[in-house]
Amino acid sequence: MLVSYFDFIGKCILYGSDKDMKRILICTTILSTVKAFLIPHIQLLQGMGYTVDIAGNKDVSDLDAVVNNVYDLPFQRNPLSKLNIVAARDLKKIVESNNYDKIHFHTPIASALGRWVAKGTRKTGTKVMYTAHGFHFYKGSPVINWLTYYLAEKFLARYTDVLITINKEDYGRAKTFKAKNVKYVPGVGLNIDKFRSILSDRYEKRSELNVPDDAFLLLSVGELNENKNHGTVIKALAKLNNPNTYYVICGVGSNANYLENLAMELGIASKVKLLGFRTDIAEICNCSDIFLFPSRREGLGLAALEAMASGLPIVTSNVHGIVDYSINGVTGFNYDADDIDGFSWAINEFIVNKQLIVKMGDYNRKSLKVYELDYVINEMRHIYMNY
Repeated sequence: MLVSYFDFIGKCILYGSDKDMKRILICTTILSTVKAFLIPHIQLLQGMGYTVDIAGNKDVSDLDAVVNNVYDLPFQRNPLSKLNIVAARDLKKIVESNNYDKIHFHTPIASALGRWVAKGTRKTGTKVMYTAHGFHFYKGSPVINWLTYYLAEKFLARYTDVLITINKEDYGRAKTFKAKNVKYVPGVGLNIDKFRSILSDRYEKRSELNVPDDAFLLLSVGELNENKNHGTVIKALAKLNNPNTYYVICGVGSNANYLENLAMELGIASKVKLLGFRTDIAEICNCSDIFLFPSRREGLGLAALEAMASGLPIVTSNVHGIVDYSINGVTGFNYDADDIDGFSWAINEFIVNKQLIVKMGDYNRKSLKVYELDYVINEMRHIYMNY
């Protein structure tokens, strides 16, 4: 009882009484987004005196102890799914039955439907926030994206008190919308120390991955889908035709069979390894030589930033949020997403010039201050305090 009493007193001192506590709802399409990226943000809010609820498709089960309430909503990533209508109705009930000071939306489906159903609460003082983790309309994107996503975002901005973007292209576009406030925050925060202080043995990890000690090892991390575009690297590797170069990809997705078949057709099946979902990305970065990121669209691209924190040069596409940090000839090289010749040339340039790996890797390790977790959390603290 004594411990419980002092624990209660401590919480009252830190947060104030229940009557005085502020309330916020964080809503995402799937709750694994919260688990992967937003726990430090929740801890920030709790430290600022907020009671935090979360809502979304409960595809993970270990968040109940982190927040006050977890609301399971049947949101689907497919915008045409009828379950999204059910989820929106359920969300409307949650919003109307709780006196939230703020509602913060993330991810496209939850944010689009959520801002629409929550628009009425703004009249009673609730602030509606939205972090856009990369607009689907960007320079070079298909016309259909502009006819759908662009028009939807432009319309919904009028129901948004704070619109947060994570790359400079999106920030410039968002400033033309009618959101009450538009802010730029460079990502969700990168845990630099996790990648800088890794102590794993390079050759022991290579042995585990069945990669020769003296091989030149390429690494990509990301979902196996059309957007991540790993096929460009496989084609570039085949064009290079270097028997001692290997390519490992960490991630799962619908394109796994396509990538395996592509490598087989090009005669390099033994050089391409799909590693699936991994929890040891920092260790795999540590045993790799360069990182490749050929995405067609990226709001920012945390995987590439993590590779840079590990001291790897990066070879990337030259689109969207990637160009905020991928500087051609400085951090590595960047090309059009389908430029097989360019990616092949860049890989070979690093093979023949190992000093370039050291030089660019050192630059990358030191160039990430604005993406670090402490910096991003301080930016978010300012936004939560003032808007």
